[in-house]
Amino acid sequence: MGGGNAPERLSDLPAVHRLALLAARRAIDERRTSLLSGSGAGTDLTERAAELISELERSSLRRAINATGVILHTNLGRAPLPKAARDAVARAAEGYSNLELGLATGARGSRQQHVAALLCELTGAEAALVVNNGAAAVLLAVAATGGPVVVSRGQLVEIGGGFRIPEVIAAGGAQMVEVGTTNRTRRSDYTQALTETAAILRVHRSNFATVGFVQDVEIEELCGLGAPVIDDVGSGLLADGIAAASDEPSIRRSLAAGAALVCCSADKLLGGPQAGLLMGTSDRVATAARHPLARAVRIDKLSLAALEATLMLYRDPELARREIPVLAMLEVPEQVLQQRAERLRAGIGGRAEIVRTTSRPGGGALPLLELDGPAVALAADRAANELAADLRAGDPPVIARIHEGRVLLDPRTIADDELQLVIAAARR
Repeated sequence: MGGGNAPERLSDLPAVHRLALLAARRAIDERRTSLLSGSGAGTDLTERAAELISELERSSLRRAINATGVILHTNLGRAPLPKAARDAVARAAEGYSNLELGLATGARGSRQQHVAALLCELTGAEAALVVNNGAAAVLLAVAATGGPVVVSRGQLVEIGGGFRIPEVIAAGGAQMVEVGTTNRTRRSDYTQALTETAAILRVHRSNFATVGFVQDVEIEELCGLGAPVIDDVGSGLLADGIAAASDEPSIRRSLAAGAALVCCSADKLLGGPQAGLLMGTSDRVATAARHPLARAVRIDKLSLAALEATLMLYRDPELARREIPVLAMLEVPEQVLQQRAERLRAGIGGRAEIVRTTSRPGGGALPLLELDGPAVALAADRAANELAADLRAGDPPVIARIHEGRVLLDPRTIADDELQLVIAAARR
């Protein structure tokens, strides 16, 4: 090779010696730990160092293929984004953007301007505010109340990561007033606890259900008590007519009932990026926006771009149901699932068979819903957990489900353009 710029090109190469040194140190540390624990010498040091170099060169956060059948898989990032949202993120990440600039005036604006009017259009809210996740939306709503918060004992739930509603209320600086019992809370329980400064918090039990001798107060009745109501509807259902989600609380219903603030996640049944939505009356949203905590939990520009693009799809309800993956997975026809399963079985070969199984929405949504459909079971000479580990070790990793000692590949959460990748991983 010729050319006078060879030294410049060489200077662009990664510092391999640094990676090699770091890998060698880690390999030696692993060997030392193995010997001290009495588990033996383990892998050859040179081979292990080479493996570690490959790992160090590869991004830790990578695309994965969800073959579990769990639509909103928290460990896999919950809702996969629609193409319009992915494209919007790429555009926003390409360079600078008008995140907080009014293009017409040239003056500083608010990042909320990109989605607030759209949320009001879609939900009927007077005003809207977006933060970085659903828990932050509830925290900010509670913090902005300025008085006691009345909540049913049956709604003192624990959300993902071990965080609990009483802890969220305490972190928001509000006094919590418990009413009712675990299984039954009546209108009179609320009226006896309300004061001039109190607000009511209603929390959707999004990851479990109570059945039997139970009683709750509906949102319309709560809003008729005169106190401001903060309604945490959880998973953010915005689409109409989804049969599988018919029992999920509706954002529009709560707002129409007169809730002061409605909070939800954007990365669950709404099908967008991780974000938290607050919608409600103009004065309550403005109060929340002025609270110092609003700055700490504000949404970033990439999530904002993805959220705007996702919400724009909802202007055409049929388009939303086709283009937003979460909604499409909830309604995918049996025939389509069967065709995907047949392609997987045929591509993998004779050690695969189609079985019937059930999957779940996951992600703290629709806890009682079971989605029946086909899956492909893999037969192997090794234990199921070893086979599942091999699938995870691929590039991209394929995340399967183990059921009754067998590895299952569920086509509900495998996109058509991912089928060949799953086939190749299974054949390996």
